[in-house]
Amino acid sequence: MLPCVIVVFVLLSCACGENPAVQVILTNKGLQYGKHEGTGWIQEKLEQITFPDISGSVDIHIGRVYYTLSGVTIKKCDLPEPSVEFVQQSGLTTSIAGLSFALAGEWRNQFGVIHDGGSFDMAIFNIDVTSAVKLGSNAGGRLSVTSVNCKASVGDVSMQFHGGASWIFQPFVKYFKGHIIGIIQSKICPEVEDTIMNLDHHLQAMNVSFDVNKVLSFDVPLTGDPDIEPSNMKLGFKGEFHSIKTHAEPPFVAQEFVLPELAGYMLSVGLSEFTLNSASFGYFSAGQLQAFINDSMIPPYIPFRLNTSAMGGFIPQLPKMYPGLLMNLQVNARDAPMFSFQPGSGVLDVHICVKASATESNGTQVPLFTLYIDSRFTGKMMIADGKLKGSMMLNNVTLTLGSSEIGDFKTDALENGIKSGMVVVLGKLNAKLGEGIMLPRMKHAQLVNTVLKMQKGFVGIYSDVQILQTDRSSYLSTSYL
Repeated sequence: MLPCVIVVFVLLSCACGENPAVQVILTNKGLQYGKHEGTGWIQEKLEQITFPDISGSVDIHIGRVYYTLSGVTIKKCDLPEPSVEFVQQSGLTTSIAGLSFALAGEWRNQFGVIHDGGSFDMAIFNIDVTSAVKLGSNAGGRLSVTSVNCKASVGDVSMQFHGGASWIFQPFVKYFKGHIIGIIQSKICPEVEDTIMNLDHHLQAMNVSFDVNKVLSFDVPLTGDPDIEPSNMKLGFKGEFHSIKTHAEPPFVAQEFVLPELAGYMLSVGLSEFTLNSASFGYFSAGQLQAFINDSMIPPYIPFRLNTSAMGGFIPQLPKMYPGLLMNLQVNARDAPMFSFQPGSGVLDVHICVKASATESNGTQVPLFTLYIDSRFTGKMMIADGKLKGSMMLNNVTLTLGSSEIGDFKTDALENGIKSGMVVVLGKLNAKLGEGIMLPRMKHAQLVNTVLKMQKGFVGIYSDVQILQTDRSSYLSTSYL
């Protein structure tokens, strides 16, 4: 009964021969949890199934009886928990032993000129099913599921007819129950294989590229086949952001990294610095990393105003040349900001260009000077209380005069002023980061017991998964026999 593992694929879902920027490890603990939750879901769904009519005939030595069993529904199901295992470099095997059903429906018989009908009760005992599937990836980078093998057997069937001339036909049940067993047994594996095929169609229809917002898209095709071991399954994804406008490739590639499995967790996710840097490059190539700043935009808690008088403390000649004028700053990233991860912390390098101008009384913009600012920040991230939290600190700021329409001036004082302003802004930012943001909830599940570890080149997130019971009925609608 393979459908019990569909839960696992829905949670994961989403080949190129490139280093994956995002890695996912599903452990055996996660597989077994998905199997357990899937068993309960199947138990609920089985009771809603209506079977197709079963028709046939049997020779009872005194003639041939033609019969039809219709409106067959499950009244009770004894569903033992299946066994599900990873198969080395192949896929999954799932098996169930001792499955039994209590059924009810209507019967119609024809024996010569005799036509009769009524109701019946049926019990099917000791159904055993074993199925093996191969997991792979297609050319579009989507996970594929293929049936490799299926075996099914039915132990026994008992039937009790009611109504009509059932007392005549009841003694002959022993003659045609073997035929019923054969019909039921022959339908199990084709239905299991249809279920696997439907799951594969579902996976092939899934998007591997998403528009995150109006600026960025996110590409997450698989970079190769799943790497399957007896204890886990590893998936590698491209994990690259692009500008929707330019779709320009970043001038760097994803580097290889090894996501270690942390014992005791169902799911591990590795997010490389390449993924964050591709997002940064996407914004940069789309022309989004720029801002226009005037005095009205400076927060009141910053003790500085953006005008030529206030700037006179840093550039003495400025208020003499342009007294009492408001100023504007055109800020642009010179390059895409770049992230790098080290054990326990991350580094962000930012390089910007600031073009300053003054606004004369008639609205004319007068160019003043251009500054290059290079800054480095160190940050930490953690997960606590179900929230992503963090902190940032300023490592260094250097300011260089690029060009000037007001003559040369020393930048030391201005550099110190910028440092002070950044410290104030970081204080406000860290207060927000300390409060944290709630971890995103998946459609059918939520992450619990989650920890985050910053490693060289990537961030590792380790978590258990809790399936949301209210959503369980919406995984997939499937018939089984």
